Amino acid sequence: MTVRLIPYLVMNGNAKEAIQFYEKALNAQVLFSQSFGEMPANPEFPLPEDAKNLVSHATIKVGETELMFSDTFPGQPHQSGNQVTICISTDDADKARQMFDALQQEGQVGMPLQETFFSPAYGTVTDKFGVNFQVFTEGKQ
Repeated sequence: MTVRLIPYLVMNGNAKEAIQFYEKALNAQVLFSQSFGEMPANPEFPLPEDAKNLVSHATIKVGETELMFSDTFPGQPHQSGNQVTICISTDDADKARQMFDALQQEGQVGMPLQETFFSPAYGTVTDKFGVNFQVFTEGKQ
């Protein structure tokens, strides 16, 4: 089993610009980048035109450390100062559930831990101290 904590920056429509900035400023390497328009279509939730080129998920590497990014989905609130979350990444779905369940005690679930097209178990939770976590389980569907 592996577990990693990864800073996750949620940007206000400027994730591509931030990634390019960190590539130059920190000699970062882009490991992955996907726009909302590149994600599988969901007929129940059509994608607004202004969201298609925004970053749905990206990972860069600075030295030995990874940083993850996304843009806020259009219409969702964004406030500078709360755009950083901690992504807990593990390859063990049972461990993901244990950590998620522990973090939600006296906290607030943003998205229940569930299977998604990109993870067998993914969810978001704000703990009782106001720290935002994404719990991500690595693996194929």
